[in-house]
Amino acid sequence: MRTPDHQQQKMFFYVSAERRISKNHPLRPVKVMVEECLKALNERFSKMYSTIGRPSIAPERLLKALLLQILYSIRSERALMEHIDYNILFRWFIGLHLDEPVWNHSTFSKNRDRLIESDIALSFLESVLEKAGEEGLLSNEHFSVDGTLLEAWASLKSFRPKDEPSSPPESPSSGGGRNPEVDFHGEKRTNETHASTTDPESLLAKKGKGKEAKLSFTGHVLMENRNGLVVNACVTQARGTSEREAAVEMIEEITGEHRVTVGADKAYDSKSFVKECRQMKVTPHVAQKKDSAIDGRTTRYDGYGVSQRKRKRIEEVFGWLKTVACLRKLRHRGTRKVEWIFTFAAAAYNLVRMRNLAVA
Repeated sequence: MRTPDHQQQKMFFYVSAERRISKNHPLRPVKVMVEECLKALNERFSKMYSTIGRPSIAPERLLKALLLQILYSIRSERALMEHIDYNILFRWFIGLHLDEPVWNHSTFSKNRDRLIESDIALSFLESVLEKAGEEGLLSNEHFSVDGTLLEAWASLKSFRPKDEPSSPPESPSSGGGRNPEVDFHGEKRTNETHASTTDPESLLAKKGKGKEAKLSFTGHVLMENRNGLVVNACVTQARGTSEREAAVEMIEEITGEHRVTVGADKAYDSKSFVKECRQMKVTPHVAQKKDSAIDGRTTRYDGYGVSQRKRKRIEEVFGWLKTVACLRKLRHRGTRKVEWIFTFAAAAYNLVRMRNLAVA
């Protein structure tokens, strides 16, 4: 018998978000880990806010919402709040009741500086790594390092001569429009003579010979080789030597006095980098150029070949950050803001990786 399609709404509903989410949903183990990591940062959260004034949105909820934005590739914070408003799964992950109103998307902008100044992204990454260490997922002997270009939120049209006087923007009624035509073909433009008016900290850089140059930052990652987890991350300006300089700084932060190995590609095969590594009791397992800074004393061991195979896994980190976390084209301007979201996204990658390892 056919059931008629009545549209009459009920007056009361008794719905539990916990019961609506399946027991084997992939977000369940992630939520457990996130709750434990955020609980470890409770004291730091307390120092961020005043003891008087109006109550704010809980920082734990802001961070869990940003995690959802990264995990589900949501491009903007405005779209994120729309998803949270109607998505039971998102409300359950954040801790919102089904009838609880969501906050305005501008709350993220108002709290971003507070989160950056308190270095919450790095603290959250460290908390995730502590959790991974308790589960025996980290290696403290073998690492890999690499960097990648992150396209800045700035157009090539904004890359103007530094000595050029700034002109007020033309109104649409004057015929100029908000995006006027700019002919820079044939003009020699370098980072020494030009700078972006939109994001002055971004620099013109390209991935290799024959590639187009774009305004970019450089994201750096230090990965442990056992399970491919990110143990450190940072962002610098896209300069020629920034990869090696950032690598040295991250290697210095490796705890312990024991000797470690660091795998890297040919960009790190320089005498200065190899020398600094050996001064820090680090064996540089870098890919060799024609005139290499390392010789058979390093490459003759089987561990060198293992490091060269393992280091390629770091490209999986960059691929995930640029596709899933939507960092191929940045949404923030300035090194500090870009580094914050890059580090936070690296922590999100670790959470996904740890969940997959637990299932395996």
